[in-house]
Amino acid sequence: MTTGGSGARPGPDRDAASSGNASDVNKAGRGGCEVTTGGSGARPGPDRDVGNSGNASDVNKAGRGESSSRDRASPRADSGAGAVPGAASISRLSSRQQILRRVRAATGRGAGPAEAGASADEAAADAEYGALPRDYLRAHHDPAEHDIVALFAERAADYRAVVQRVAADGLPGAIARALTAGTFVVPAGLPPDWLAQVAADRADVLLAGDDPPLSAAALDAAAGVITGCTVAIAETGTIILDHGPGQGRRALTLVPDFHLVIVRHEQIAADLPGALSRLDPARPQTLISGPSATSDIELVRVEGVHGPRTLHVLIAAPDPA
Repeated sequence: MTTGGSGARPGPDRDAASSGNASDVNKAGRGGCEVTTGGSGARPGPDRDVGNSGNASDVNKAGRGESSSRDRASPRADSGAGAVPGAASISRLSSRQQILRRVRAATGRGAGPAEAGASADEAAADAEYGALPRDYLRAHHDPAEHDIVALFAERAADYRAVVQRVAADGLPGAIARALTAGTFVVPAGLPPDWLAQVAADRADVLLAGDDPPLSAAALDAAAGVITGCTVAIAETGTIILDHGPGQGRRALTLVPDFHLVIVRHEQIAADLPGALSRLDPARPQTLISGPSATSDIELVRVEGVHGPRTLHVLIAAPDPA
């Protein structure tokens, strides 16, 4: 039986009488069960309209307070609101709590008062995790057998970044040559010797700090930004910033149209696992793989939509000393 609120009209998929089984309607009418109740404009779904099932026994059992075979098979029959059903829900919920606890611990926020009593379970889970066999391949490029610096340069160039390898003593000159005329933002903590030749040889370049933070309009008007990085990944040609000293806040590397980033040899990790092991999970991280680029439905590539249009990478060799 279908009862509708304001404006409700019984349709062919909601009218119990249209199921071809009159006994369903009769039994529902005697108070056996309320088949479907609709509010204003409400339409019951197929999993809620018992009258449309064509199975009178389900209606009889519902009317006597019994559960039908479908109720017993349904995992929602014995679960409360918002609960994950069945016995498996307990383990899934426990796993969820463990994951969240570990995330909080990794980010320095603690386990939380509601979960502080689960340290024994946490230790057991850690022991079980530690006992897992790890004889799988964790890296594709052994630095002893591969030139990971050359690999990084190749992969970064594949993303249409401008890539140059320079000697340590040639870095200040390479930075000065890479800049066009205009204002370039320099975050706090960038080594001053990197910029020595810019100050000496490039009168047309103005180096601006970000303290106090520049406005979005000022960043947009800047010719570019100069930063270092935290780590780079040879396998993917990716540069990772954690916005520490010499890297600045995230807006500095997203708003200006040009980003000059200096990557030192020792900052290049062979693969993603090696790079992640060098990062502090409590810090914000930005992963950069080439200049910002997108394409429309016709596959027309457009650069500079969501970040710098030009990414210039200087790979600095270690100091010979």
